Amino acid sequence: MHHWIAQPEAAAALVARHGATRLIGLDTEFMRVDSFYPRLALVQVNLDGEIALLDPLGLRGVAGLGPLLADAANLCIMHSASEDLEALAEAVPAGLGRLFDTQIAAAMTGFGAGLSYQKLVAAVTGVDLPKAETRSDWLRRPLSAEQLDYAAQDVVHLAALHAELDARLAQRERRGWHEEDCRRLLQKARSRDGDNQPQRGYKTAAEWPRERQALLRRVLLWREAAARRIDKPRPWLLDDAHILDFVTKPPYDADELLQRAKGLRALRGPQREELLAVLQQPLEDSELDFAPIFPLPTPAQKRTVAAMKDAVVAIAAELELPDGLLCARRHIETFVFDRQWPEALEGWRKSLLFDALSAKL
Repeated sequence: MHHWIAQPEAAAALVARHGATRLIGLDTEFMRVDSFYPRLALVQVNLDGEIALLDPLGLRGVAGLGPLLADAANLCIMHSASEDLEALAEAVPAGLGRLFDTQIAAAMTGFGAGLSYQKLVAAVTGVDLPKAETRSDWLRRPLSAEQLDYAAQDVVHLAALHAELDARLAQRERRGWHEEDCRRLLQKARSRDGDNQPQRGYKTAAEWPRERQALLRRVLLWREAAARRIDKPRPWLLDDAHILDFVTKPPYDADELLQRAKGLRALRGPQREELLAVLQQPLEDSELDFAPIFPLPTPAQKRTVAAMKDAVVAIAAELELPDGLLCARRHIETFVFDRQWPEALEGWRKSLLFDALSAKL
């Protein structure tokens, strides 16, 4: 049984009934088709067994539920929380107080990497959940009975998953690992900043002159800021093919830019004016100070990366962990190219990996 809540008074009454709740099952439904930011369409909560479906369209957010979620005395139980946290960012500006991510916990306790909610529920409780509404239009109103039931099921079993997975984490002495990874997710959601060195993902530009790489970075930073400002997907504003084209050969004037920008549905007149200035203005000295783009690896670097990957796989197997959870390949490549320990591998991962990987350099 679930309750549909679309009025602030009903939301306030829900919070009043469960103000002392310490475990909160939480999930969201959102849409991200023609916008930069995900559009929050539904918030599902399980408070002491009471299932409530909050309508952020009617409530203009989550009403009085925000402080309950942000209270560090409460533990929000979610499955694969990263995108949901992004969807909740505007409705809960302070972010969640504490998080228990059941997908991460499952990976740390022998269930495997990236396990879906449906498969984890089946493995822990034996219940088979419906999947038919996965790709529903959650912004339509009214939602169908099937949609509402599907959404409610997403939080019904979170308390049971938490109980089982927390016990397994304690048994394996991995609660600290899990808490650290969940804190990282919350910190990332609170920062809401884009990548300050986006040019590093463009390996084809590794051999470009430094000034051209700096221009590439400038354009990428502009695209990020502009896409956020007008709330449109990055490729709608400026896709990678156009970026590389414009940076390699900047348009001479507005007319040339207009001709070469055909097909970019969000690059309107004001944005074209901004982009032309971004492409034509001289670089500042400060813009030449940036992280170098990773080049294609040399044969020696390939061998080093492979040796480090083998070491990660061996350590992960010994710990019965997915090797991708322990250390992603991109972090190995960062270590090989930068010769500096990646921030992403600090904490519990560093204690397990630093000596083994450093020995391969």
